[in-house]
Amino acid sequence: MQLKEIDYNRNSTSLSSYTSSTVAGDEVYTALWMLFLGLLFKGLITIFTFGIKVPSGLFIPSMAVGAIVGRIVGIGMEQLVVRNHDNPFFQNMCQSKQFCTITPGLYAMVGAAAALGGVTRMTVSLVVIMFELTGGLQYIVPLMLAVMTSKWVGDALGKDGIYDAHIALNGYPYLDSKKEFTHTTIAADVMRPRYWRYGAAQRNDPPLCVITQDSMTVEEVEAIFRDTSHNGFPVVLSSESQYLVGFVLRRDLMLAIANARKNQEGVVSNSIVYFSSQVPNNPNDPAPLKLRKILDMAPITITDQTPMETVVEMFRKLGLRQTLVTHNGRLLGIITKKDVLRHVAQLGNQDPESILFN
Repeated sequence: MQLKEIDYNRNSTSLSSYTSSTVAGDEVYTALWMLFLGLLFKGLITIFTFGIKVPSGLFIPSMAVGAIVGRIVGIGMEQLVVRNHDNPFFQNMCQSKQFCTITPGLYAMVGAAAALGGVTRMTVSLVVIMFELTGGLQYIVPLMLAVMTSKWVGDALGKDGIYDAHIALNGYPYLDSKKEFTHTTIAADVMRPRYWRYGAAQRNDPPLCVITQDSMTVEEVEAIFRDTSHNGFPVVLSSESQYLVGFVLRRDLMLAIANARKNQEGVVSNSIVYFSSQVPNNPNDPAPLKLRKILDMAPITITDQTPMETVVEMFRKLGLRQTLVTHNGRLLGIITKKDVLRHVAQLGNQDPESILFN
């Protein structure tokens, strides 16, 4: 309901009364009840819109909730000043007994910024957003005070904002760059699989799934696709040597095999998959499948003695999904972002299952 000038008890013969605050009429109090009902409805709907991940399901509704509360407070402050204009505390708000200027809309704008700042813990960027939305450069100071106060109150109630808490609740693999940990372990303690000296017998880690450079058939590679769900596979020289050659992504490998079966003549299940530049030419064998072009020849690798502090910083700053662990060029294992998160959770005495859903 829009508040009109007629809703206030104004002197219709005085033009100055329309530019000042005055005593509210009955329709203003009716509008207050409607604002209260709108606040309850908006707050309830926001729970559902954010929970089902609707676009802008939290950003805009939280601003609306804050604006409603700010408008209610603004109307209350306006009536408080008008009815107590002789109070020394309100002298700066009134030029005379008949001329007091209180803008409830300003309280609504500040309330919207405060609510959004408390939910998301945004600071400077939120003040800039509100300034761009309203164009009110003169209101930057109250906006800054409201945003900083809401952030301090939110930090006192909980460390994380709503988005950080939702990341942890859903188990998304996210490394917070603001948190610091003291790591006393090395990469060999976190990688998978772990050798017997690192406790593999207790963990029962399966062997690392690899693809050889020039000895696996198309059928064997497709069997790996069916048996695993990894996003990529290390390519080694042979099953015996395990010297690292490169890394190939699952989607690239699947697409290359599918296109070769469809467009390349002679490629069958018994065709050998080659990731090397030299391919033997034997007319009695099926046509080979050359996939060197999709091979990453320089994947991110670390040694088994690399401190985990360095590994965590690499994942944070480089945005890695996994890194390969080697020793003198031989592949030992792999560390994924989920492995790092489990390690960080154990250092923080948290339940790793509360951070990651396996």
